[in-house]
Amino acid sequence: MSNQTTVCAKIPADLKKKLIELDINASAIMREALKSEVKRKEKERLRQLAEEAGQILQKIPAEEIVESIRASRDSR
Repeated sequence: MSNQTTVCAKIPADLKKKLIELDINASAIMREALKSEVKRKEKERLRQLAEEAGQILQKIPAEEIVESIRASRDSR
């Protein structure tokens, strides 16, 4: 069985007619557009999280970070 679901969209009748006339696969285009939008949103969310992490890390003195890294390496 396929692990897929159906997504519907209402479009103007004239647009549907043009899609048929031009032999355009609307389903494939919508799938790719949705994949692209999800990827864009995920990147944006990661960028925001990285920005927040950067702001938090700026509050920690560099010496403390260096000491923590050295301690971690020494404990291996």
